[in-house]
Amino acid sequence: MDNIHIRCPKCKWKPDGKPYWRCSCGTRWDTFSTGARCPGCGKVWEDTQCVTHAGGCSKWSPHLDWYEGLNDIVKKLKEEIKESWQLVPLEKY
Repeated sequence: MDNIHIRCPKCKWKPDGKPYWRCSCGTRWDTFSTGARCPGCGKVWEDTQCVTHAGGCSKWSPHLDWYEGLNDIVKKLKEEIKESWQLVPLEKY
């Protein structure tokens, strides 16, 4: 997980852990500390807006697109799964 970086996919602004995001319920929080789930009401935000007043571009992007490096982790997991399939002998029923 060391290869994952959180950045706006549009402008590359990096969040600093401050509670810039506000839910429709009024809760303010750092959306990346909860995987986009509001700690106040539990709503999951599929899209995340970049924060203009903190140096970002104000554009919306899918929340998961902010996580750079996930593709490499998924690729590695798929390779490990394929390797494990080769290790398990087929049983005939």
